[in-house]
Amino acid sequence: MEKRKAAALRYERREGAPKVVAKGEGKVAERIVEVAKESGVPILEDKVLVSLLMEVELGEKIPPELYKAVAKVLAYVYKITGRLPKSP
Repeated sequence: MEKRKAAALRYERREGAPKVVAKGEGKVAERIVEVAKESGVPILEDKVLVSLLMEVELGEKIPPELYKAVAKVLAYVYKITGRLPKSP
């Protein structure tokens, strides 16, 4: 059985690109999801994207090749929350 994986992103316009702020698998992944739920952070399950994000170092911006996929995630988050990122 494959372990669950999770990654968390933070995006602020002034930083240019989203950063990976948490990632892990198994119990760490479960905790990431738990904290997100407790904090009211939207959760989107996308196994392919999470696998790609697992290759990005913590605190690093996502690489340009992931911009399009992450833009779809951000659009989803903005749609369900009604909030846009803070302006610089």
